[in-house]
Amino acid sequence: MSESSANEIKLLRRPSVELYWILIGVWAIALAVLFIAHLWVGYMPKPSPFSILGLPVYWYGIIIVSGMALGAWIVSRLAWQRWRVAFLTAVPPHIHTLPLTNFPGQTKLARQNIHTLGELLLLWGSDPRSLGLIDAERRELQTFLAEQPEIDPTWLADAPWRKWNPDLVWNGIIICLILGLIGARLYHVMTPSPSMAALGIESPSDYFRNPQLLFNLRNGGLGIYGGLAGGALGLLYFTWRKRLPLLPWADMAVVGVAIGQAFGRWGNFMNQELYGRPTSLPWAITIDPVHRLPAFADFGYFHPAFLYESLWNFFTFGLLMWLWRRREKLLMGEMTAVYLIMYAIGRTLLETVRLDSRVVTLGGVDLPVAWATLVSLLLALTMVVAIVVRRWRYTEP
Repeated sequence: MSESSANEIKLLRRPSVELYWILIGVWAIALAVLFIAHLWVGYMPKPSPFSILGLPVYWYGIIIVSGMALGAWIVSRLAWQRWRVAFLTAVPPHIHTLPLTNFPGQTKLARQNIHTLGELLLLWGSDPRSLGLIDAERRELQTFLAEQPEIDPTWLADAPWRKWNPDLVWNGIIICLILGLIGARLYHVMTPSPSMAALGIESPSDYFRNPQLLFNLRNGGLGIYGGLAGGALGLLYFTWRKRLPLLPWADMAVVGVAIGQAFGRWGNFMNQELYGRPTSLPWAITIDPVHRLPAFADFGYFHPAFLYESLWNFFTFGLLMWLWRRREKLLMGEMTAVYLIMYAIGRTLLETVRLDSRVVTLGGVDLPVAWATLVSLLLALTMVVAIVVRRWRYTEP
């Protein structure tokens, strides 16, 4: 073991293999087995709920929530990597293992396995409240630390590793999910699918004439672009409030979004929804008659649109992780742009097989393009132009 490795405090020891890779592999294999079983015997999970402690629980909900949790966990690990690097870069190695002697609150710190100055500085610089001390004890400790000649005052006031504290992920995900859910629902409300006509919804105004339907997520569902917009607004607010750099956090967030979508799309399989056009391909899925659109009631086999999008998002996740390891060569925000371009491309291709998409209407005339396709093309073009312009300005003499 090298001297620098030996001096690293235990909170910053990097695992040889991140546990989430193992979980991704196990989960992917389980879903592959489920899909192969469906192709083999025609079994399709039932979208009806089961009960846990008297509460109805849906499989598609479990899949979606699990995908979001996995994505958030991965983002927290990416933040942890930056947290680790920022601390090791700022604090000299000889300070890491200095023992805590005659420090205020030393007994309480020892109970939390904080025995070295490095461990104390890491947690203090991230969030002094995490030390479990009362206000008076924190003030006394801060005064004591400020008097130590080895300690840079900036480590106490605004440590350079504070902005990468992985705990911020779990604090910020709440506002992002709330605004993302609102945005996703509003996007659907503004672009209701044609099949909603069976429920009396033919245009956005019908929702507002029947406001009780606005909150019925089981009918109509959510729109991904609205969810991305709402989540981005939540991230903007959270980073502003916490004084965090927006674009680097967005670059980490999209990695979690991509893997969350990759697994979350399997919720559509569980719910027998968002399937594609009829097909006789070997990997076609069977949809129960009750869940088929009226115009396709006589067809039994359909494109697994959810699978196409899931595989594309897996590919996007892999690309983003590859870029993450080379982030020093990228401008801030470019990973976010790459994610949006990749999703827009995948969604445009997916719309060629998807059913029940809302088309663009101008002057009462339906155009041969879905709203999702139009948004995707505009988004991809905007991101490409943004990358080119920023690169040109960055290299301009």
